[in-house]
Amino acid sequence: MQTQNPAVRDSVSPMSTPALPPGTTQRTLAIIMGGGAGTRLFPLTKDRAKPAVPLGGKYRIVDIPISNCLNSGLRSIYVLTQFNSMSLHRHIQASYKFDNFSRSFIDILAAQQTPEGSQWYQGTADAVRQNMRYFLERPFDYYLILSGDQLYRMDFRTLLHQHIQTGADITLATKPIHRHQVAEFGIMQSGVDRRIVRFVEKPKDDAILQELKMSRELLRAVGSKEDEELFQASMGIYLFNRDVLVKCLDNDLFDFGKDIIPHSIKDQQVNAFIFQGYWEDIGTVRAFYEANLDLTDLVPEYSFFGTEAPIYTHPRFLPGSKVNGAALRQAIISDGCIISDAHIERSVIGIRSIIQSGATIRNSVIMGADYFEQDRPGAADVPPIGVGRNCVVDRAIIDKNARIADGVVITPEGKAANLDADNYFIRDGIVVVPKNAVIPAGVWI
Repeated sequence: MQTQNPAVRDSVSPMSTPALPPGTTQRTLAIIMGGGAGTRLFPLTKDRAKPAVPLGGKYRIVDIPISNCLNSGLRSIYVLTQFNSMSLHRHIQASYKFDNFSRSFIDILAAQQTPEGSQWYQGTADAVRQNMRYFLERPFDYYLILSGDQLYRMDFRTLLHQHIQTGADITLATKPIHRHQVAEFGIMQSGVDRRIVRFVEKPKDDAILQELKMSRELLRAVGSKEDEELFQASMGIYLFNRDVLVKCLDNDLFDFGKDIIPHSIKDQQVNAFIFQGYWEDIGTVRAFYEANLDLTDLVPEYSFFGTEAPIYTHPRFLPGSKVNGAALRQAIISDGCIISDAHIERSVIGIRSIIQSGATIRNSVIMGADYFEQDRPGAADVPPIGVGRNCVVDRAIIDKNARIADGVVITPEGKAANLDADNYFIRDGIVVVPKNAVIPAGVWI
């Protein structure tokens, strides 16, 4: 009997791919939204777009939707960018290259001034509207619109299959959630036929919630217990037919979730694709922190070890990490690290991380560095990149290229849940040391 890799859950294994009409994936365009300011992820988004934030030690958030597309056979992809987009552009250009004999592409569409308008993107729908002339240049039949800040693994061919089989004009991916989560999402109501008949944005009224509950018949159809209290939350994943998308954007509405979808339910066939795998919106510091640390669990809910549907990223050609004596427990160690006699517990250590002897790192995300110290040495009075000797880092996110001198203690213990200081921030009870920060020796944060 073959033993399963303990790092991988059954739930990450791709389902058998349904048969699609020939050429369906070639006639599908994926559009990834990467332009938001990401204010809830500040200070991680201080110098970069939200989809460019490092994830899991060696990836970027944008690698998730792009990899899901590639693993689903979708190779016509646009990424819409606007805010702090330089690092995102650089990462995509370095990571995703197709040969000259392929029609595949991953292109970036940055917000721009044109004769038709000079405004920044006002929302997700407005971003697509401003670029429609590019999307309509080729004979695509289906348009898949994706968020750039979610962690999940989905075969979009199953979504396409249901969309075509049910004759839908628009199909939304929805995720069954419990009552305590509904205040954070737009909630859909659909029958067993999956047709959406109602949408309520972040409902709170008990009477409305009672009406929005998934019916016993629908729960049975998706394999859940009939007595469970579940609601369908919008995942921000939309599949449109070509002519329907053109029609839906022939207005001045700004957002798909708040504007386009509620209006479309009235006169279009809008169906729900109910997704039951792992899915996490990592739009806040707390969600980002927990999603990273969950990766260190013995059997994580989401795993990068799923070899049948790998997550792609920039190939950096870094050396294997070197550990000069350390106590490691539930730790992810990325490429190019040097760890000397440290204690690391339930933490993610990013690329090129240097951790000196005597350091203790617990429940933390160390993002690493963009370069090695010898390649760009700092001034004589500045500590080297990395975590110095005898430091303690607890419940913290240390952004890239941070220089933490010897004897520093970083912990949220005894501090306010949200705080702005000179060289660090606290968000949701987590200390965040921003990119390129310098923490002098002996400082207690």
